[in-house]
Amino acid sequence: MQPTQPTQPTRTGPTRREQILNEAAQLFAERGFHGVGVDEIGAAVGISGPGLYRHFPGKDAMLAELLVGISGRLLAEGKRRVAQAADSAAALDALVRGHADFALDDRPLIILHDRELDRLRDSDRKLVRQLQRQYVELWVEVVAKEHPDAPEDEVRAAVHAVFGLLNSTPHLGPHIGAQGGLPGREAAGALLHRLALGAFAALDRSAN
Repeated sequence: MQPTQPTQPTRTGPTRREQILNEAAQLFAERGFHGVGVDEIGAAVGISGPGLYRHFPGKDAMLAELLVGISGRLLAEGKRRVAQAADSAAALDALVRGHADFALDDRPLIILHDRELDRLRDSDRKLVRQLQRQYVELWVEVVAKEHPDAPEDEVRAAVHAVFGLLNSTPHLGPHIGAQGGLPGREAAGALLHRLALGAFAALDRSAN
């Protein structure tokens, strides 16, 4: 009789470290980096402020992990989507859907990037910029394949314009589905998807 192999534990929710980062992102976005104390972040996750130091040396480390982390995740997820796509059209569609999901589900991180990036130490800020440049180049390569007649400068400008469109979600109301703000989650995602692909379609001069 073969010995029974131990079953692997199933992860059912975020780790305490992830909980801390999620609450820190929300609080930093709402009140600014200097407007939030360690004790408040700890209270939001049910631990004492000093207890946070078992996970992070301070607020600066939380901010760095949030901004470096999301830049790295966007790049890794973008590469995965492109690698799995059958062609350039599918790759572009997948990139747009992935970034739209980020823009809808992680709006505090967009606010943090716009407002707090300069607070990072030089090495972390340079790493964020490096990851972002790679992410842009991934999009530029895919868009250029899908619209081969478009000049490179227009392709690059279109990519940055679409990022601006997708990353505008924090300015469209505090809550998805709220009156005067974004429509429901599914409808908002579909709208962003159509708008982004429509912007790239404008690169096709034969359609104008």
